[in-house]
Amino acid sequence: MVNVAILGFGVVGSGVAEVLTGNVGQIDRKAAESIRLKYILDVREFPDSPFADKFVRDFSVIEGDPDVDIVVETIGGVRAAKDFTERALKAGKSVVTSNKELVATHGYDLLRLAEEHGVSYLFEASVGGGIPIIRPLNQCLAANEIEEIAGILNGTTNYILTRMIRAGLSFEAALKEAQQNCYAEQDPTADIEGHDACRKICILSSLAFGRHIYPDQVPTEGITGVTLADVAYAASGRCKIKLLGRCIRREDGALYVYVAPHLVPDENPLSGVEDVFNAITVKGNAVGDVMFYGRGAGKLPTASAVVADVVDVAQHRRSRSSLRWGPGDPKAVVPAAGLSSAWYVRAALPAAAVGKSFGDVTFLTREGAPEEECAFLTAPMDQTALEKALAALGAPCVKMRVLG
Repeated sequence: MVNVAILGFGVVGSGVAEVLTGNVGQIDRKAAESIRLKYILDVREFPDSPFADKFVRDFSVIEGDPDVDIVVETIGGVRAAKDFTERALKAGKSVVTSNKELVATHGYDLLRLAEEHGVSYLFEASVGGGIPIIRPLNQCLAANEIEEIAGILNGTTNYILTRMIRAGLSFEAALKEAQQNCYAEQDPTADIEGHDACRKICILSSLAFGRHIYPDQVPTEGITGVTLADVAYAASGRCKIKLLGRCIRREDGALYVYVAPHLVPDENPLSGVEDVFNAITVKGNAVGDVMFYGRGAGKLPTASAVVADVVDVAQHRRSRSSLRWGPGDPKAVVPAAGLSSAWYVRAALPAAAVGKSFGDVTFLTREGAPEEECAFLTAPMDQTALEKALAALGAPCVKMRVLG
């Protein structure tokens, strides 16, 4: 029998308990073992919960119980989660987590600690919620040199942008609606400023390219500056605005890694990903382009991925299920300013002034645009060349990359 302890009984933790107990027959068949929930750690009282007899408040109970094989960490954040994870691994217990911040910040150290103690540290749910991506990237695409990863990695921002596009809501109104529908936290900073997407692209980049990529290495821009004017101009160019996390490998092996809003052409599959759905595209030198799509968050979708990791650990208890990457390198990531792409520019100046700085461009239109405003798409250029041309215009500008 495999005994499981869950740390935290919030949205994800309670979902894991439900899936573990509700799908017990299927889970046991897949694992070829009986998997049972033994403990739930939480400081709160849940007297009416069907799992009321499982609760403990002291982690040392779990840590010191030799019958606990797998610890599921759903606390979130770094401080307590890191402490409990390290203690569990040192006690010879495998750990499964959905905690993207912890993995993005300390993944290398925790993977190494797990290896030292002959146990597993798995985190399928940390990037795509219910979307399988970690295991396919590590196993199914193992024969490929990965060339690029690009993804809509945050359901909250995708919902907000979808409502701006479909319903004509302002950013502020769309955010309020997302909060009312429980798609956004009351403090939405991690989502709308791009920090959540940053952590996820760090994890994917680390796994795909074998070196730990830290969040502070990744330039990150959120969607707070996107306006309905930008949405309308993008539509006239047959594009939609999406917040993307991207990692691109240069020929010399260095990586461009960044998070920013992009104009995504309608013919690109990512443009059709709407509401709270996420999608991740991976380009391999053998397989070409593949895309993973689904709900990137939510109680049961995320729990589904967590429990799949639990089953994986149970299946490999004697051989250890492994993920690994090497230590970080400050030279691994190079400034994204060197990446060439077409650009969207909106500027407070007449269209006639643009040609002197940019040459041939594609002008965009929108209903009700002020006379002294123009928007256009440039030819491919790196950010240094773009900034030089914009400086020559001498006017306030909004700019976004166009996904090519």
